[in-house]
Amino acid sequence: MNVILIPGFWWDGSLWRDIEPELRAAGHSVRTLTLPGLRDGDDPSAVGMRASIDAVIAAIDDLDAADGPAVLIGHSGGGPIAWGAADARADAVARVVFVDAFPLPEGANITDEWEPVDGTLPLPPWDEFPPSDLTDLTDELRAEFRERARPEPVRVARDAMRYAGDAAVRHAIPATLIATGFPAADIREAIAGGHPFMTELRELTALDLVDLPTGHWPQLTKPAEFTALLVEILAR
Repeated sequence: MNVILIPGFWWDGSLWRDIEPELRAAGHSVRTLTLPGLRDGDDPSAVGMRASIDAVIAAIDDLDAADGPAVLIGHSGGGPIAWGAADARADAVARVVFVDAFPLPEGANITDEWEPVDGTLPLPPWDEFPPSDLTDLTDELRAEFRERARPEPVRVARDAMRYAGDAAVRHAIPATLIATGFPAADIREAIAGGHPFMTELRELTALDLVDLPTGHWPQLTKPAEFTALLVEILAR
């Protein structure tokens, strides 16, 4: 299976450094992405949501079809980006895995939180995150995270999501949501209650919800358990 790993905010592709080798050992072809604006020499203030989606589309187009269709694994802010790319390449995507993330409704953005600095969102202080996000994130991991964090392009967070593909085709793409900082039961309740941000999830015809209790960054806090769960999902 072709697997494309898409990091969330403040991270380059190294977020997946403990995950990628195990997925390869399980027989998958794996590509980790560093999105535009997070690469060395990029101007983050010039990058928006569309550029990030286009980068994932380009990665899908570059795959070797002999290895099978693509599975897009998007963490946090990378989840909506993965879904935007799947919308554009639905015939080439076998599944999208949302890691503590969900697909955005048309016209919504990822977040309006935090004040920008020079067109970017620097990693905020830890006390500005919900406590559930920080579960299992030790002082050592927090120090490593802050050292490796890169400023996030503010437009990636604030641009409105726009879909260009057929909605029925997009909604037929199988999806798995791995719930870490918030339990799957809460997501089911929000979907059933008609929460406006659950519009896309509510329309999916093949959605699995799986719990992995930890904080928002399972790549750091529970890498072995997280990798085993991904291998299980990819084997389906």
